[in-house]
Amino acid sequence: MAHHAHSHGGHAHGAHAHGANARGRVLLLALTLTLGFAFVEAIAGWFAGSLALLGDAGHMLTDSFALGLAAVAAWLSKRPPSARLSYGLGRIEALAALANGVLMLVVIVAICWHAVERLIEPQAVAGETVTVVAIIGLVINLGAAWLLSRGGEDLNTRAALIHVIGDLLGSVAALASGLVVQWTGWMPIDPLLSMLICGLILASTSNLLRQVFTTLLDGVPDSHSLETVGAAMAGVDGVASVHDLHIWSLGNNRIALSAHLVIRPDADWTQVLPKVRHMLDAQFDIDHSTLQPETPETMPLVFQRKW
Repeated sequence: MAHHAHSHGGHAHGAHAHGANARGRVLLLALTLTLGFAFVEAIAGWFAGSLALLGDAGHMLTDSFALGLAAVAAWLSKRPPSARLSYGLGRIEALAALANGVLMLVVIVAICWHAVERLIEPQAVAGETVTVVAIIGLVINLGAAWLLSRGGEDLNTRAALIHVIGDLLGSVAALASGLVVQWTGWMPIDPLLSMLICGLILASTSNLLRQVFTTLLDGVPDSHSLETVGAAMAGVDGVASVHDLHIWSLGNNRIALSAHLVIRPDADWTQVLPKVRHMLDAQFDIDHSTLQPETPETMPLVFQRKW
């Protein structure tokens, strides 16, 4: 029984390609909204002499670049596997998410630096202009965030969503800043709110980067537990124990698994295999598995692992 069994759900390719197409369209639409408003905000900031609006416009231009990168990654991830890249380009979305996460950290540092400068040397802000433009930006960013929230749970789309949420929170901060400046004339409110928003974005970005590194290092996805999956496999009729179990992400929300199964002496591998495959697909949405059967006598007891 020294052979391998490789399972790959062929039906999943069409579904994943359709999902990538939908994500690409959503990302492009969000990019159009964000980039268009960035130019509007830059022009308004220039004529109003508002550094706050000009800075936020620069932030949105940076986010437009991030959305563009995410859209390109979603398009590339649709490409079929090749002789060199046998798994396809699904993980390029994780690389794009990594680039976007690092870019977000740079933006956070830049905003905080600028906020400190403005606390030291307060600058006049045209409160009325900031308020009007912030309201428009709030509506635009709400629309972009709504689109991305329906675009999927892959790391790439989530990274783009974090950028847009950063813009959304920035619009809320700008609106609050404009209103406070209009009513009280207290200028430090703008940099203080900016630093608060940066802290919130930093928490989301750190969590995203942690998941990106888990994917790139072939770690077990947060959605799965090695112990839970192993226990379910060991519970299939005919399986004595499971060892060398590995679960990792292929990108595009696809999960892969490899494992060695010790088969009971009275069991038939040709009957056990489809049971394990069906269980993995039905319970854990794992349609790509490589399973190696072994007999108890070929597996030293010291290496056996049971769940």
